Amino acid sequence: MEFGIVELSRLQFAVTVMYHFLFVPLTLGLSILVAIMETVYVMTNRPIWRQMTKFWGLLFGINFALGVATGITMEFQFGMNWSYYSHYVGDIFGAPLAIEGLMAFFLEATFVGLFFFGWDKLSKVAHLVVAWLVAIGSNFSALWILIANGWMQNPVGAQFNPMTMRMEMTDFFAVLFNEVAQAKFVHTVSAGYVTASVFVLGVSAWYLLRGRHIELARRSITVAAAFGLASAFSVVLLGDESGYSATHSQKMKLAAIEGMWETEPAPAAFTAFGFPDQDARETHYAIHIPYVMGLIGTRSLTTSIPGIEELERQAETRIRSGMIAYDALMHIREERDNADPAETARFEAHSADLGFAFLLKKYVDDPREATPEQIVQAANDTIPTVWPLFWAFRIMVALGFGFIATMSYFFWRASFKGMNFPRPALHLAVWMIPAPWIAAELGWFVAEYGRQPWTVDGVLPTAMSVSALSMTEVAITLAGFVIFYTVLFVIEMGLMLKYIRKGPFQDVEETDAWVARHTERLAGRRNADSIAMPAE
Repeated sequence: MEFGIVELSRLQFAVTVMYHFLFVPLTLGLSILVAIMETVYVMTNRPIWRQMTKFWGLLFGINFALGVATGITMEFQFGMNWSYYSHYVGDIFGAPLAIEGLMAFFLEATFVGLFFFGWDKLSKVAHLVVAWLVAIGSNFSALWILIANGWMQNPVGAQFNPMTMRMEMTDFFAVLFNEVAQAKFVHTVSAGYVTASVFVLGVSAWYLLRGRHIELARRSITVAAAFGLASAFSVVLLGDESGYSATHSQKMKLAAIEGMWETEPAPAAFTAFGFPDQDARETHYAIHIPYVMGLIGTRSLTTSIPGIEELERQAETRIRSGMIAYDALMHIREERDNADPAETARFEAHSADLGFAFLLKKYVDDPREATPEQIVQAANDTIPTVWPLFWAFRIMVALGFGFIATMSYFFWRASFKGMNFPRPALHLAVWMIPAPWIAAELGWFVAEYGRQPWTVDGVLPTAMSVSALSMTEVAITLAGFVIFYTVLFVIEMGLMLKYIRKGPFQDVEETDAWVARHTERLAGRRNADSIAMPAE
């Protein structure tokens, strides 16, 4: 593959997004878990729950600060590396990001300070409200960002203006309630909840293996297992919803994920295993599960899912239609206010395919001058590289079912076995800590890589979106970002490990006294029960 300014800019954005997404899932999930723990504290007035809230809240704060630092620099790239993209769709893409900054981020950032410094200044209920506002703000941030990203996947509520040569918003509520954005939001936040649950579960298991902070660890496992089990089921079920929406909005991505080269009779089978071969256009050693893909993708037994080759032929047709739209657009631009109504009508008839004509700009300055060979090549470009998508999706799904199994086991032990956990299970929980991050990164990769060659699906190709920068400029900033983000990641890991090893250090005397009294009461109940039992 030829490596140019487009590929280098994509690599830079991918690196910064992947680094940023190391912090986002834990922030989303821990904010909710901490709020749940404080809710229990307010309801029961038991000091152990206040200590749990402060301990896990401290780890949330460390992660939150690093997430903010990486997120701000990432957003600057829209103007630095992707200036034509910002110009072309900024009216639509910028609105959700502005709302996120004005509403969600300010809400979150304002109340984070009150959460950490308001323990002795606010009442219990007031501080609990602050904790939930922090959690709501964190999740609202994700909502608006994913609305913006969802529009890139499924550009609704906007149309192209021939006079300004830009996309303009026509229906804000269509953007807001975009089916792809809504599916991505619930799926992403659920993945964040699983990430935080596995993190709390693993750290608590580590404490139990070392015989430290037993009461905190057991209660934390109970909360994490219950919350994580519900979240893990949500991830799988809402992932199904994402597959269904992709059937309407991103058919090529869905076909690539499945390695489905040819259209199958309905209902299509799901390929559980195989080795996609892009050159041969077939999947070797494929193991199919009948009907499953048809049910997931269409919710019916009679609707077919188009394969890659059929979609490629459709792309070629749309490129030729887009060339007509481009030709009409150039005439309208030349004539301006005196544009021929026939040209305007011709443009409107083919305007939905204008973005496909832009695919030809990779090969020729004026799409109207493209050769038949270049048209075929541009149609071929609409096929993403299949094998990374194929395997990334399957590893992600396998991990998702693994989380369900793990959370189910720990929920059962916590609920029905007196919070007693075998040591092998605790070791498994510790080793599983990185797994949800792997699944989350793979999910983000599938969503973004599967959209190529589009920045905005069907509207703006990636090759047109970049800024007029040199390879050296992008390479230098890429190296700078990698160094900066790696330093931040090392700092994050160092602080997290430091405070995990240190354990809960706040409210220790009060909590230990309560634990001693609680243990004594439980022992008294057991003795009373044994005395009350009739002798055999």
